[in-house]
Amino acid sequence: MAFSVELTAANFQRPGTIISPSSARMAKVPPAKVSSLAALWAKNYIISVTTRDEAERLRKSADLAEITSQEGRARTAQHLQHNLKLASAQAWSLTEKLLSEEVRRHGIDLNVINPWQIAADSHALFQKALDAYGDRVTPRRLSVIVGSEFGRVRQKYTADDPRAIGFVSMQFHYTGQTLLDSLSSAERLLLEPYFKVMDDHLYMPLRAAYEAAANHPSTSPALRAVQNLLPISTRVAQEVCKQVSRLHPSYETYSGSLSAPQVRTSSIRDVEMFQVYLCLCVLEDSLQSVQNELFPLCAMLYPRLQVSWRLVQEMLQAIGWEMHDRLTPHDVAVFLPYLGALTEMFSNEVFQSA
Repeated sequence: MAFSVELTAANFQRPGTIISPSSARMAKVPPAKVSSLAALWAKNYIISVTTRDEAERLRKSADLAEITSQEGRARTAQHLQHNLKLASAQAWSLTEKLLSEEVRRHGIDLNVINPWQIAADSHALFQKALDAYGDRVTPRRLSVIVGSEFGRVRQKYTADDPRAIGFVSMQFHYTGQTLLDSLSSAERLLLEPYFKVMDDHLYMPLRAAYEAAANHPSTSPALRAVQNLLPISTRVAQEVCKQVSRLHPSYETYSGSLSAPQVRTSSIRDVEMFQVYLCLCVLEDSLQSVQNELFPLCAMLYPRLQVSWRLVQEMLQAIGWEMHDRLTPHDVAVFLPYLGALTEMFSNEVFQSA
């Protein structure tokens, strides 16, 4: 697939695509009861997010029955709870190493970054996830249960300076990686969806999207488009990452090549994050969330993670083609103006002229 096409409302078309300015513009509507977007998003959390080879190894694991039993899950949870404090301390060290220079470079007020508070919030939320795993609560159910609490934590750290969520998110990411590294491959595959729930709710404005959806009637084109995209967002992200990785087989990020498992997981999450922000833009009929949160966060994190703006451009263009292939023309028309705006905001020209 070629990525030389600029994604704008004027030229992102294939034969048969219907782009109607009136359908792409959201009308202001009174609050109404709507079906739960949280439940739609929760459909992402199934073991099949792992590769087929990994799933097959898990199925053939000799001690699978023991690991998945009530006692086995409780034992795994207890082991991780015992290691949580040390993992959290190590995670903050890695986060500080990665981002300390960005505090100075971006002029971030040190008062909005409280290591002790971040560590305390991280510990409490990991405890909830581990309790859920030990109690055999599914990742899908966990996503619905903890969504509001994660939303409150996210709101707390984005209130004064949205870039602070970058430190919180990296703290969670490194804590999760450290804990997973202490597990067997079978245990790791079972725990990863639970940690993905945490990653998603911290990186993505899911709570804001749910609240914005409540301002739409069930017949809203914007709401319908979002309801159709969210359940397939993981599949879209997986395909987008495959395409970009295929185009850049030798590209190296801060954490390794694009095809490395850890980088692939983070990349998929980031593509999902962009899709959720796109949904929020559509539901709010505004780019404010991208301007205030996503753009500053990426401007801080991506250079340190050695993610080029060209990669971001290709990712956004690939999202557009995947949406075009998977959604109806009317749904695509709703997203297209905002996707075009994101593509322009994250262009090489913007950063070269900065």
